[in-house]
Amino acid sequence: MYTYSFEKVLAWQKAHQFVLSVYEVSRHFPEDEKFGLTTQFRRAAVSIEANIAEGFKKLSKADKLRFFNIAQGSLEECRDYHILSRDLGYLYSEEFDKLHNEIEEASKLLNAYCKAIVENRAINDSI
Repeated sequence: MYTYSFEKVLAWQKAHQFVLSVYEVSRHFPEDEKFGLTTQFRRAAVSIEANIAEGFKKLSKADKLRFFNIAQGSLEECRDYHILSRDLGYLYSEEFDKLHNEIEEASKLLNAYCKAIVENRAINDSI
């Protein structure tokens, strides 16, 4: 029997790459943001991929969508931290653009995954 893991879900892969990028760029945030924006940004980013992973194994469509909706909310929270980081001068232009592209890609894929679940087109664990 083939086991389909959350790691195979493209939306999770893109979210994971975004998390890695957030950790990378936030390393140079000011020390006084250590328990502020840095922590909040990282926590919200991790929440995206963690909720995709957790929702992946839920059996009901409603449960899956609840976790994926939480991931969508965390993604939007990251959009705000991304803009705030730029406006505070914590991100270089190239870093801002890279994060922007990654969050857009993750968002599109997560939205498409949710739509596929609603329309019963998503791959399930038995495939």
